[in-house]
Amino acid sequence: MTPPPGWYPDPHAPHLQRWWDGTAWTAHHRATEATAAPPPGGGTGRTKAVALTAAGAVLVAAIVTGAVALGGGDGGGTETRTAPTSAPESTPGPPEPTPEASTSQPSADDPAVVEDQLNGITFPLRDGWVRPQHVAQDDVVMTTDGTYDCPAGVGLCRHGMVFSRTVTENDEKSPEALAKADISEAADEAYDRDRLDRELYGGLESHQVVKSGPVAVAGRAGYLVRWRVKTAKGPGGYVQSLVFPSSVGTESPVLVRYVFDAGEDGPPLADMDRITKGIRPVGDADTGGGVGSSIGPTD
Repeated sequence: MTPPPGWYPDPHAPHLQRWWDGTAWTAHHRATEATAAPPPGGGTGRTKAVALTAAGAVLVAAIVTGAVALGGGDGGGTETRTAPTSAPESTPGPPEPTPEASTSQPSADDPAVVEDQLNGITFPLRDGWVRPQHVAQDDVVMTTDGTYDCPAGVGLCRHGMVFSRTVTENDEKSPEALAKADISEAADEAYDRDRLDRELYGGLESHQVVKSGPVAVAGRAGYLVRWRVKTAKGPGGYVQSLVFPSSVGTESPVLVRYVFDAGEDGPPLADMDRITKGIRPVGDADTGGGVGSSIGPTD
C-alpha cells in the first residue's frame, strides 16, 4: 500500500514539491507553499477536528511509506523509487500536460538568465534564445525563437532546444557513463520519431561523434558527448548530452540535452559551449569552472 496521489516534498529537492500519482513520481513540480499560521487562541471545536483529521492523514501516509521496486530499463537493473512521507496538500491534481509546461523560470535578478529550480542552476539566455512557450516536450529550459514547418511536412519544429532534468532512472553516478548512455536516446527523440510516432525529419539515418570528454560545469566535473546526426530530410543537426552532479540536495546527476539544427538556419554550434560555460548554481553568478576548470572536451 502506498500514499494517495498528491503534492509531496521532492526527495531530491526538498525546497520543491513533486506530484506523486499513487504509484510513482511524475515530472510535475511546483514551489513549496508557505503554511498559513493558525488563528490565535484555542480555536473552535470544528477547527480542532479538522487539524486532528489532517494530522491523522500525515501519520497514515508516513506509516505506509516504502520503496516501490520497479523493473529497470535497458540497463537491466532495478529502480527503487521512495514513496512520499507526508500527506498531500489539499489542492487540485497536477496540471494536465500542456504545450506550455517547462522547468525553467525567469530570474528576478537577471532577465538574461533562466532558472532550473529543481536542480539549483541557472542558464544564460543568449541572443536568439527565449524562454519556452507552447512546447510539448518536458524539461525544456530554452528554445530558439519561433517555429517552422518540419522537413517531412508534418508538425512544427524549432531550430534549437535545451533541456535540463535530474537523472533518477538508475543508481549510476558517473557523468561519463550517463552521458554516453543518454546520447543515443537524445538523438532518437530529437530527430527520429516524436511522441506521436511521427518522423518529423523523415527518420534518423546516421550519426558521427564530433566531441566528447570531461568538462567543468557550475564548479563541478562533468562529461559531454556530442553527435552530428544526418536525417532523411532537412539538414540534420547536432545533439549533445551533458551530465554533472548537482550542487544541491543529494547531488543527483543533472542531465542537460542540447538539440541544434544544422545549416544556416540553426543556432551557432558554439552556443553549446557558451551555454555550458554560463551554467551557474542558483545565487552564485560568479562561479566559473571550479572543480576541473582546466578540463576540456576532446574533439
